[in-house]
Amino acid sequence: MAKAAAKTGMSPTAMVALEQYFPEKQRIIEDDVAYRILPFGMRSIVWLMRFNSLRNRMIRVTRNNTPGLWGGMLCRKRYIDEKLVESANQVNAVVNLGAGFDTRAYRLPALSNMPVWEVDQPENIKSKRNRLCKLFGAVPSHVSLVSIDLDREELGSVLASYGYSEDMRTFFIWEAVTQYLTETGIRATFDFLAKAGHGSLLAFTYIRKDFLDGRIMYGWENIYKKYVRDKIWLFGMDPEEWPDFLERYGWKVVEHVGYEELAERYIRPTGRELASTPVERIVFAEKI
Repeated sequence: MAKAAAKTGMSPTAMVALEQYFPEKQRIIEDDVAYRILPFGMRSIVWLMRFNSLRNRMIRVTRNNTPGLWGGMLCRKRYIDEKLVESANQVNAVVNLGAGFDTRAYRLPALSNMPVWEVDQPENIKSKRNRLCKLFGAVPSHVSLVSIDLDREELGSVLASYGYSEDMRTFFIWEAVTQYLTETGIRATFDFLAKAGHGSLLAFTYIRKDFLDGRIMYGWENIYKKYVRDKIWLFGMDPEEWPDFLERYGWKVVEHVGYEELAERYIRPTGRELASTPVERIVFAEKI
């Protein structure tokens, strides 16, 4: 995985923390842990955004530079939250691949008695461990923090060393990670996922290949220059390719949605004017 990916681990959580400053009826996602889990420097920035003028200005700048990024990020988190809660009685473990500063294991009651493995690069794991120890006195007993480089280490072996068993019916989260991996890293991860227990579930996001290839910009010229030209984002897929790809590894698509559809579900009821983006999409799949 590109080392630059490690630097993006806290940004989505910071966005969620900012969301909590909106009135309850206007929030796209509820999260009472997001602010507290962030390192001091990021908490300071988020704290300043409690002022409406500063917060609205930040959202406006983000909207102008990267249309739909803000709304898309919040929608994908809300979607995965809902799938997790709905599936809690169907699985007996959660593996979060590229967890960053994600807070689901600490705020969703459905996961409080379920073993959770959070997997990420060593620098993110170290920082998160420090924050969890300060918040709770120790890493909560149902959570295992797993350091790994998905492009270079074998995921199954590393997880097994932390007590994970492939026999577990598992909900896998793979949020905002696939674009940072090489195709070799993607296939190695799916080699691991191919061994998952029958009925396991997988929610993952991906970037459209036509954007990575530079065929269609979708208004994301700034992101293309920063992440694609500089070889930070490496992998993409055309939407119609996923069913056959997943079938080769023993998975089937349950739901495959774009963020425009998620915006209708989650943003429109709030009355807020937040665009979404077609660049990133999400797949919910089941192991067959």
